[in-house]
Amino acid sequence: QTVPTMGTFYPIEASPFPPLSSCPSPQSPFSQLLQTDPAGSTGALTEGLCDWSLRCVSCAQFEGKTSFGMSVFNLSNAIMGSGILGLAYAMANTGIILFLFLLTAVALLSSYSIHLLLKSSGIVGIRAYEQLGYRAFGTPGKLAAAIAITLQNIGAMSSYLYIVKSEVPLVIQTFLNLEEKTTDWYMNGNYLVILVSITIILPLALMKQLGKSGSSLGSDHPPQVIYKKFQIPCPLPAQAMNGTGSLNYTLGSTSNYQNGYTILQAPDEGTCSPRFFTVNSQTAYTIPIMAFAFVCHPEVLPIYTELKNPSKKKMQCISNISIMVMYLMYFLAALFGYLTFYGRVESELLHTYNKVDPFDVLILCVRVAVLTAVTLTVPIVLFPVRRAIQQMLFQGKDFSWVRHIIIAVVLLTFINLLVIFAPSILGIFGMIGATSAPCLIFIFPAIFYMRIMPKDKEPLRSPPKILVSPGRLPSRRRDGPGRDVPRAGPGVSPGLLGTVHAAVPGTGDGS
Repeated sequence: QTVPTMGTFYPIEASPFPPLSSCPSPQSPFSQLLQTDPAGSTGALTEGLCDWSLRCVSCAQFEGKTSFGMSVFNLSNAIMGSGILGLAYAMANTGIILFLFLLTAVALLSSYSIHLLLKSSGIVGIRAYEQLGYRAFGTPGKLAAAIAITLQNIGAMSSYLYIVKSEVPLVIQTFLNLEEKTTDWYMNGNYLVILVSITIILPLALMKQLGKSGSSLGSDHPPQVIYKKFQIPCPLPAQAMNGTGSLNYTLGSTSNYQNGYTILQAPDEGTCSPRFFTVNSQTAYTIPIMAFAFVCHPEVLPIYTELKNPSKKKMQCISNISIMVMYLMYFLAALFGYLTFYGRVESELLHTYNKVDPFDVLILCVRVAVLTAVTLTVPIVLFPVRRAIQQMLFQGKDFSWVRHIIIAVVLLTFINLLVIFAPSILGIFGMIGATSAPCLIFIFPAIFYMRIMPKDKEPLRSPPKILVSPGRLPSRRRDGPGRDVPRAGPGVSPGLLGTVHAAVPGTGDGS
């Protein structure tokens, strides 16, 4: 048995933490945690680190060493993910102005929910997302947070493998200098994603532990955004149409000659002009894609712990800067992708460039870089998912290679099946962005804050608590002596159900 804390594992007999019998109860206020610090000093102890549910009580000193700039990079790295590839498609189905409004709203709400997490963490002295859930609602709260994080990571791995499925055949086609895609097995994305999973991802996933380089913040690959000035005619060239066969142009006898390309006329005048407001059946995917792209909240508290001279104001500044940088990058990537292809942009932006010039060297380099990043990120994301499953189903049991291998194989098999049978990456963005992502960004931080913040500091009807409540404030019931437990009322569950209902097409009338 080991005692985990901030990436370091100690044997229980050699643990620097006090024994369980000498630690305060989980209901002790933060002031008592400071008073019971075994080191007798509160100068370096900014907040207690108490993991009650893992039977690891760590009211110990921890001094972070990460600088302000590196913390901004780490949080930006946690935000950046495969969701950036779907934002141009979201803009094409909302229009530039409506997209900008929605993106701004999601960014501001993400920043405010981080503010709530930091305030909740400062009250109870806990810097782990799941443990905030445990402190607020006990075991159900911890399980809800763990399940949401697990689903989010599974969705991230599925999106990464879908990129492998769609991009590896194009890379092979470019290297073999093939004008058209053949029916050979090595051009089939389903076979290739299985091959990559078995030969590269599975061996890395079977390691007992990751190295230091991959042990922290492995939920997303580093930001790799390359901007290039393209001169692409609109409508797309006839040769690109013949190569893909997927565009819905009405082939006519009229054509123009522009920049060396034969241009086929589009059926309507709005094909090559930007739209500022658009609403259609695909607009419902916009919020899920944005929510999927901005998820970083489970990593905020670990980054806060590693920060040098930490304070809530300093961490909030780091969060604001990171979200602003990603906000600008997301908007530019979506805008340039949309203004390049307009209504012809696909749900996976990088795949759309195959319609222009499949043999472009820079596009090939970007594809290889993205494939390398997402392939090596999958085993990093798989480790916390497997650890969460072991804690939920096999808590307290010794390490077993058989269980270690079986969980990895089952997870990879399940994710590969999802990727093979998913019609597009849009389904992954929509499902995860409508379920786990809103919980991690909007719902859980709000209800944790309402439950943890003492009523003597902020009454239930104070402006901050009214602001985070999606409806009527939840009622409370007594659950044993001295314990107040919020009852699931209109202030909690309708927020989640309303998010799912509004974001997933097919759940509304007539969809």
